[in-house]
Amino acid sequence: MTGKVAVALLAVPGGAAVNQFFPYSVDTKFAPMWVPFGIRPSRDGVTITDDGLFKATFGFLRLETPLDNVTGAHITRNYRWWTAIGARASFVDDGLTFGTNASAGVCVHFREKVKSALSRKGHSALTVTVADVDGLITALGL
Repeated sequence: MTGKVAVALLAVPGGAAVNQFFPYSVDTKFAPMWVPFGIRPSRDGVTITDDGLFKATFGFLRLETPLDNVTGAHITRNYRWWTAIGARASFVDDGLTFGTNASAGVCVHFREKVKSALSRKGHSALTVTVADVDGLITALGL
C-alpha cells in the first residue's frame, strides 16, 4: 500500500513561515529493503525548515544542507526497484537515493557536494521518494 500525504506551507500571524514536512510514499512490499535502515514512515522524509535548511532523514541516515545550496530539482518516475529502494549510492555518479517506492521521487541537485554517512566526499544530488513530489518542487522554489 502506498500512502500519499500532501503538505502545504503554513503561515502564522505576522507572516512567519513554519517548517514543511514531506513524508515518503511508502510501498510496504519493499519494506524488507528499507526497514533495516530504521525507517519510520510517520517521521522520515524531507523537511524544509523555516530557517532555510533542506533536511532529509532515512531512518539512521540524514542529509542536511542550506537551501542556498539547492540548485535544481526534477521529478523522476518508474524506477527499477533494485536501483530505487533503500539508501544507496549511485554506481554511475556521486548521487544518493533515499528510496521507499519504485514509482516516483524528486532528484535534488546541490551546488556544493553534501557529505553523508555513505560518502565523506559528498553527493551532488539526492533522490527522495516523497509522497508529494510536486509539492516538494514548489517548496524548493524551483
